[in-house]
Amino acid sequence: MEIEIFEMAIGDYHEVVGLWNSVEGIGLNDADTREMIESYLQRNPGLSFIAKDGARIVGAVLCGHDGRRGYLHHLAVVHSHRKRGIGKALVDRCLSGLRAIGIQKCNIFVFDENDDALTFWEKDGWFNRPDLAFLQKWTDGEGEKGRMGKRE
Repeated sequence: MEIEIFEMAIGDYHEVVGLWNSVEGIGLNDADTREMIESYLQRNPGLSFIAKDGARIVGAVLCGHDGRRGYLHHLAVVHSHRKRGIGKALVDRCLSGLRAIGIQKCNIFVFDENDDALTFWEKDGWFNRPDLAFLQKWTDGEGEKGRMGKRE
């Protein structure tokens, strides 16, 4: 069966989260609730995608922007469908969407121990920026106490 790519809709949420939870290297937390993802999709229409093999979602990626730079989150493809170009096709759709609205650069966040992901991204022409550090702070001042995902 041919893989088809569709814009992600909130109706895909439960199956997409199941996919993300089944793939190593994806860090979900309380920013990934149904309500938060719905809000993200509404703020970034036409930029997040799923790949389907028949009725089954076999790949997904979130994409958005801040008006200057694009961002990809949670790219995942099920193991049985890897090395078929699905991940690259999803990323290419995101980059095309960003380019269409005037966004010239896109950033990703990858756990530094996720060697498979780093290899994927580097093979696709993405590069590490050793001149930048990634810093984060919780807006409520509570830090990581009681959070679902301390790593993201």
